[in-house]
Amino acid sequence: MGAPGITIFGITGRMGQTLLRALREAGNMTLAGAVASPQSSRLGLDAASEGAPTGVMVTADSRAALRAAAVAVDFSLPQCVAANAQACALAKVALVVGATGFDAAVRASLESAAAVIPVLIAPNTSVGVNVVSQLVKRATLALGAGYEVEISEAHHRMKRDAPSGTALALGEVVARARGRDLKEVAVFERHGNLAPRAVDEIGFAVLRAGDIVGEHTVTFAVDGERVEITHRATDRITFARGALRAAEWLRQRPPGLYTMNDVLGLEQP
Repeated sequence: MGAPGITIFGITGRMGQTLLRALREAGNMTLAGAVASPQSSRLGLDAASEGAPTGVMVTADSRAALRAAAVAVDFSLPQCVAANAQACALAKVALVVGATGFDAAVRASLESAAAVIPVLIAPNTSVGVNVVSQLVKRATLALGAGYEVEISEAHHRMKRDAPSGTALALGEVVARARGRDLKEVAVFERHGNLAPRAVDEIGFAVLRAGDIVGEHTVTFAVDGERVEITHRATDRITFARGALRAAEWLRQRPPGLYTMNDVLGLEQP
């Protein structure tokens, strides 16, 4: 029996091509399908935009791209995620969702698909970031409610969603550990003549510039002390390796919703 096949949604994007690079590096799965939007200029061309050809052509036909796949990874745009999940459910193909910035309606479509196939939702597929989430939870519980929390993130100029899905997920970790709803305590903008911050606020700061791959810092501050937990990604390959690790794990699971914590054997933060 040959290596299991994987289909990549969003093959022409930065993460799609990096995932292809990681796939060649790992050698434990083969490319089964490569999907791009119907408007892509690369339709009908080889999935690899550089390097050795894969022999798999880029298509907008999800059904055809999933025929030989055991698992799919979605790094496409948020507005494509629901349709991709539906296609995977129809094809009975496990799905790792690395795309971020989707709304509650798309989340509901993923939950619906999870009744039929295993679906893993990962705002960040980096192993390191998911370990950082555990550290943030422990720090929140140990330091207590007296510490003020600020979350800052930086990405390249082309990233669309802000704050990043990872920053929001880290905010959720802090809020849950404090028994709060993030929607009630998150502060996304500060300008003008403001009143002093409330101690239970969770502030977010966003930077978009250059080719920054991804940086996230959670700061816990109190008079006389500051604790910072930081993750910096310097190459997208770290996200691609994590996504492949998740895909290999997920394809053997029953239908349901999963996270990277399940893959890594970590407790839910």
